[in-house]
Amino acid sequence: MRVLVSFITGATFGVGLLVSGMTNTDKVQGWLDIFGNWDPTLAFVMGGAIVPMAIAWQLTKSRKPVYADSFPAPPEPRIGRNLVIGSTLFGIGWGLAGLCPGPAVASLLFGGIGGIAFMIAMLAGMAIAPRVRTHLDQYETAS
Repeated sequence: MRVLVSFITGATFGVGLLVSGMTNTDKVQGWLDIFGNWDPTLAFVMGGAIVPMAIAWQLTKSRKPVYADSFPAPPEPRIGRNLVIGSTLFGIGWGLAGLCPGPAVASLLFGGIGGIAFMIAMLAGMAIAPRVRTHLDQYETAS
């Protein structure tokens, strides 16, 4: 049953990405082009994600999920090196490609070579990131 619920949830997320335009690289890059031909419509997509998630964090405080032992803890609100570096790299990739990980996976079947190249680059970055983080942590403790 857990696999079925996961499949339905993932499919719903993918359809939402398609309907909202998040898999359309031109729409995403238009959102990021604030000094050019700016397209503000993705603000509604972001609001449509942030507001329900903020409510969900509040509602889950005293509840237990059906198919897990507990809900994940809310992210730590502290701004640190990992958050700044990760957010910067995410933003650069998003701006250059017009995709972020969720829409990239959703667009694999129709995204052409660009979508495949993005996925390869993203997976390579995910493989390299732990080594870079270890190196940065060693550098920081040596200083």
